[in-house]
Amino acid sequence: MTTPDPDGLLAEQLLRLTRRVHRIQKRHLEHRDLGITPAQSRLLRTLAHWGSPPRMADLAERLEVVPRAVTTLVDGLEASGKVRRVPDPANRRVIRIELTDDGRGTLRELHAARRSAAEEILAPLTEDQRASLGGLLDALVDGTPSRH
Repeated sequence: MTTPDPDGLLAEQLLRLTRRVHRIQKRHLEHRDLGITPAQSRLLRTLAHWGSPPRMADLAERLEVVPRAVTTLVDGLEASGKVRRVPDPANRRVIRIELTDDGRGTLRELHAARRSAAEEILAPLTEDQRASLGGLLDALVDGTPSRH
């Protein structure tokens, strides 16, 4: 008889939840027909958190992908008018990526889609359970012990 592995069970539950979250978010994105991929939406969200337009290399580092992957994502987003390449004012050989007004509108739609997906995912939980889950998730994300 084998001993149950509680950490292994938790890991499996986390993986299943992650897959479910991705499926539900993808469905909500497709429902809004924004015409962007999950990877492109991640790039837009990352771009929105920059104070000034970043370089492609900065985006690649933040997204933890190779620069070529960022080039492909930016090409698609630029073709659809959501971002634009702009020259760096201090070094004309450097290209920076900035959001367009259309890109900012898409970000608002993305936020709404993610919020409705989260509501669907969290629907079975009470307010107290949501608060507890929030504390537990903070501890996992930050790597610090939970206060709950």
